[in-house]
Parts: sequence; C-alpha cells; structure tokens
Amino acid sequence: MNILMLCNKSPYPASEGGPMAMNSIVTGLLEAGHKVKILAVNSEKYHIKEKDIPKNYKSKTNIELIDVDLRIRPLKAFKNLFTDESYHVERFISQQFTNKLIEILKKDRYDIVQLEMIYMAPYIETIRQYSDAKIILRAHNVEHLIWDRIAKETKFLPKRWYINHLVRTLKKFEMETLHKVDGIAAITYRDAAFFRGETAVPVIDIPYGVNPQDFTPNYNIKETPTFYHIGSMNWMPNEEGIKWFVTKIWDKIIKKSPKASIYLAGRHMPKWLLNMRKDNIYVIGEVPDSKKFIEEHDVAIVPLLSGSGIRIKIIESMAMGKTVITTLVGAEGIQYSEYENIIIADTAAKMVEAVNRIMRDPNEASRIGQKARLLIEEVYDNKKIIDRLLIFYDEIGKTKKDITYINNKL
Repeated sequence: MNILMLCNKSPYPASEGGPMAMNSIVTGLLEAGHKVKILAVNSEKYHIKEKDIPKNYKSKTNIELIDVDLRIRPLKAFKNLFTDESYHVERFISQQFTNKLIEILKKDRYDIVQLEMIYMAPYIETIRQYSDAKIILRAHNVEHLIWDRIAKETKFLPKRWYINHLVRTLKKFEMETLHKVDGIAAITYRDAAFFRGETAVPVIDIPYGVNPQDFTPNYNIKETPTFYHIGSMNWMPNEEGIKWFVTKIWDKIIKKSPKASIYLAGRHMPKWLLNMRKDNIYVIGEVPDSKKFIEEHDVAIVPLLSGSGIRIKIIESMAMGKTVITTLVGAEGIQYSEYENIIIADTAAKMVEAVNRIMRDPNEASRIGQKARLLIEEVYDNKKIIDRLLIFYDEIGKTKKDITYINNKL
C-alpha cells in the first residue's frame, strides 16, 4: 500500500505530542511493509532543518517540509471576526504547500492520503482533483471542543467572546469536513463516538501506540517518591493545568507532606513559571531524553482541565511502569480502571489526597505501575494498532469501490 501523509508539523523529531502520534503511525506502517511519503508544514513554532533529519528516515519516508508562516497577524485576526471562516484553519492554507502537493500527486499514485489533524483539510479539494486515493482524517482531537473548554474557563469577557468566535468557526469547519473524507481515524474511542454521532462516514478509534519492548519498566519506588510532569507548555491545556496545580494545589500538598517534590520538564516553559519560587518545585525545561527523565522519577502528574484526544505522555509513563495521577479530562480515551492502573483526581482536594496517599505508601505506586504496564501491553501495542488501521484502510477501499460500481450502473 502506498500512503501519503499530510502533516501539520514534522513527525520527526518526535519530541512532543502531535509528532509522536504521527511518527508512531509512520514507523508502524513502514515496519508492516508499506510505503509512506510525508509532506509536512514547517512553522516557526516547530521549525525543523532538513539537514537534521537522519538519512535513514529521509530515505524511508521521502519527507519534504514546506515553510508556512503560522504567526498570528492582529489585522487578519480582527478581519476574521466579520467572516464565518476559521482563523485557526486559514493560517495553514499555503500556495507553496498546494503546489508541492500537486507535484507529488502527479508524480506517484497513492492508495491513501492521510490528513494528520483537521488543519490539513483545506487540501481535500486538491487531492480529489489530482488523485483517486481514499482520504482518511486522522483526528488527534475534536479540535473545537478544546477551545470550547478554554472559553468556558476564561474569565476576561472580551477574550472569552473572541475565543467563542474561534470555537464557532472552527466547529463549523470541522463538522463540514467530516462529510468530505472517506474515513475518520480518531485517536480515542470517545472522540470516535462523537464523530459517529455527526456523520455516516466510517469511523474507527486508533489510539497512540508504543512498542512495549522500547520501554523498560521500573517498579522500584524511592522511599520518598518524586513527582513529575512532562509536556510542551506551548499547548494551552498543559500550561492551564500546571498553573492550576502549582498555584492552587501544591502548597496544600507541602503542608501535609513537606518532603514532596515535583520536577517540570518540557519545551517552551512560560516566564511566569520560570520566575516562580515555590518549595520543592523544580522547573527543568526541555530535556534531551524524555525516557531517562521519566525513569528518574516515580509518579506522573497530569492535571489537565481542558483538551481532547489521548495524552501521549500518560501512555509512555504507563509503559515505563509509572503511576499516573490525572483528571477525568486527562484520562479521556484511555481504557483505565481507577486505582488499578491509574489514579483519577478531578478536584484540588482529590489531587492533594492522591499525592499524599502515595507519599504515605510508596508501594501503592509500584502496584499501580505494574498494572499500568500490563494495560499498555494488552491495548496500546503499536503493532496491534497498525493491524487494525490497515484493516480499516482495506474496508474503506472496498466501500469506495462498491459505491463507484453502483454509480456506474446507475
């Protein structure tokens, strides 16, 4: 099978959530013996130099990067208020990207064109014009729901009004796109259920997968456990959640457990966090090896209040045998059993209790971590996930052929 992936950012390096999710599909398809070609947006927020991509990765994927300016332009953002177009999506429309896409589609025939996230949907018309490939939307989130939750949490009324405009226009675009593709591969079963309620287009849930053998679990918890958070802080739900945790929760934890400590890692740490001084909070910033960072600590804290899709760092922490303390939003899409393979703490009081419970009984973290690893092996093994995706591709192909045959007869 020959697959073209259109990506809103480069899958390599897989250093944050979106690229990691894309790269797991890329590597899984390649390992299954299929051809993959990548065409990706290269923006100032996630800028990759082609010379930094390994030759082996280039040769396998024939990856090409197109510079697209995604910076927010105040005048364009203001003018957008008087339209029904999504400003989120408009920024991804590029004539240079379109020209390269046409060149690629003319040069080779593809069985599948996979759109990584809704922001690649403006190119559907071009794909239809130059290819008979089946178009699959790989939905990492229900995008408008992320912004809807953010709007509801925003206290400043003018800002909330503007975000609600973004929500309305993004939702309109997202819902219209669902009917233009041949299939939808959602990243969680909850997102898949949402899409099934909105369209008759075939939908499957294809979660983020890992190769369990690439993660060495460590169930040995320190006598005084250390807590950690890892995630890119330029993703608004991450910053929002950490701000809630360190400003509303941490002092209450320290009051009951003075020896508790938390290490915060990730790209794009905001100034307010770098300048903050609180007992036993250590802001590390970007780390060269996320697995090593996770291995060095004991319990993951993922205090998300908004967002959609699956939390990749939760999956990776569980693969390494770590206990994860998170909210209901953070655990969305994960087939968990509470206090068996994860801890759900949806309020400040529950978060305080969960952390202090681990401080009192570190063996509890070891027990939950072992169950978490077992869940990864049974449900989130990338080979099993790719097998399901390939069956979905095949079924979409048969459906499309049947429709073509019927239309021809009519």
